[in-house]
Amino acid sequence: MENKGNNNNHGNGGNNNNNGGNNRNGMTVMIFILAALLVLFLTSLLNSCARDATNKEISYSEFVSLVENDKVEEVTFTSNKIKIKPKTENKLYRITYYTAQLNDEALLPLLREHGVKFSGTVEDMSSVILWNMVSYILPLVLVWVLLYFLIFRKMGGGGVMGVGKSTAKVYVEKSTGVTFKDVAGQNEAKDSLQEVVDFLHNPKKYTEIGAKLPKGALLVGPPGTGKTLLAKAVAGEANVPFFSLAGSDFVEMFVGVGASRVRDLFKEAQKQAPCIIFIDEIDAIGKSRDTRYGGNDEREQTLNQLLVEMDGFAANEGVIVLAATNRQDILDPALLRPGRFDRQVYVGRPDMRGREEILRVHTRKKPLADDVDLKEIARETIGFTGADLENLMNESALLAARRNQPYITLADIQESVIKVIAGPEKRSRIKLEEDKRITAYHEAGHAVVSHALPTQDPVQQITIVPRGEAAGMTINRPQEDRDHVSSQKLRETLSTLLGGRCAEETALGFVCTGAVSDLERATQIARNMVARYGMSEKLGHATFNTGHDEVFIGRSMAQAKPYSEQTAALIDQEVKALLDGAYAKCREILERDRDKLELVARFLLEHETMNAAQFQLVYDEPAALEAAGGMRES
Repeated sequence: MENKGNNNNHGNGGNNNNNGGNNRNGMTVMIFILAALLVLFLTSLLNSCARDATNKEISYSEFVSLVENDKVEEVTFTSNKIKIKPKTENKLYRITYYTAQLNDEALLPLLREHGVKFSGTVEDMSSVILWNMVSYILPLVLVWVLLYFLIFRKMGGGGVMGVGKSTAKVYVEKSTGVTFKDVAGQNEAKDSLQEVVDFLHNPKKYTEIGAKLPKGALLVGPPGTGKTLLAKAVAGEANVPFFSLAGSDFVEMFVGVGASRVRDLFKEAQKQAPCIIFIDEIDAIGKSRDTRYGGNDEREQTLNQLLVEMDGFAANEGVIVLAATNRQDILDPALLRPGRFDRQVYVGRPDMRGREEILRVHTRKKPLADDVDLKEIARETIGFTGADLENLMNESALLAARRNQPYITLADIQESVIKVIAGPEKRSRIKLEEDKRITAYHEAGHAVVSHALPTQDPVQQITIVPRGEAAGMTINRPQEDRDHVSSQKLRETLSTLLGGRCAEETALGFVCTGAVSDLERATQIARNMVARYGMSEKLGHATFNTGHDEVFIGRSMAQAKPYSEQTAALIDQEVKALLDGAYAKCREILERDRDKLELVARFLLEHETMNAAQFQLVYDEPAALEAAGGMRES
């Protein structure tokens, strides 16, 4: 079956070669023909309008009548007609009449009698024909030149007018300015790519033992984890030609251009082998081919040509393809098989040690105060990607510069962590006292409930200062990186999310719309527990796709659930049961710790922000907190 699939791919690729060239050539000829016809029509129309506006044919009797009435200034006799220039006050706009040439012996005496100037001329027909040719051909040439520069030259050279030429940028040796020393927190990914670089440098070491050069490596992982940076580092380390382009560079407005550019790219790469081709965001052209809902022929032609070039009848020895994507799930299976992308390098979120290494890279040229401990910062930034950490240190440097500080302090970094997570503070937003009171109790409810539950992360900060779209927020700091989440933690997370709504009802006697995002997150977690994670006793250890799959019914497309209506109702019941249980747990905690809720809410109304140490005093020494804060009674 595999061989049969390969044959089909090769056949498609061959067809694409011919069709791409035919489509491109035919399209170019068609554009020029249409342009020529349009220019000829417009030129003829303009010439006709110009003649109609300045020349008018009259009968010979009318001509004689004009002469007798002294309305003619000058007459010119040609070989086949008489040109008549009438008398008029407007010298800028004067219509020239003409009439047929007749053998009239009385005409010349009549002209002398009325003082009309007359002369004769012989027309050169060759000059007339030449002028007509120039008036038609010159606009046509100008339009063709304009089309060339505005359309075809804009898309680059190649093909008939350069449409199908590759737009890849070529780097050699360390021209990217990035090496593996600049990549931190991704040691396993670096090792996999270092082997590719070593193969290019020392091919004999591998070929002697029978190893073959990998055809390609696919970098996959969440956005911001350093996939493109790793590719730049490979370019800096390889000392071989490195072709870099994005998946969208293959796609153009003309059919067949993408496949042509793939052919041209690999043709250029073969000339400079050994070399590396890097395609960023390959999902732009590598999406799975699916004809159920209609396909994009241009994108599929491009993908087919890429499949053939990577592993077809024509061998591309010494050409390694690197690609990056964060949408591996939508890539075509033929693209992922061994022989095309031989290895998949996962570039995930860094762990604590990786984050510390990344922070050291991004603080090389930044002065840090003595109180900054990068290991502690790495511990506080669980879940941050390399791009997030780079942004964090840049925001910290900007904040220190605004404060005219010579060093970046720990306070700058901690403030920037919250800014990266939630956005900048909006202290200029005017809030009513009632709104502040609702927000204070809402955030206090989150904090008190999460503190009472053993699986929840410690409270780092509580604030009622608006950030982004949030009127306030409670930030919990994870203690360690986790790969697995227990059902108990998920249930207690539901209680933490519902703690704000429950606090409003408990302390204020009513609920508000501010809890909508909490309710959405809680509902999604509960639904995942039931339908994805198999954490429901009634439904057992089964998963259910809660989305709607599109299916064809006849010629129309409809949506259907991959499970029965009875199962759907049971899922809804289980989700509601989880949320009701979590809300009951919230009510129990808040009624038991009502004094803690009131204390935190009053502190927030007085100071707007509460840090971790101040929140801990609520449980350890509430009297000391009240004395230190100088809080007023609500």
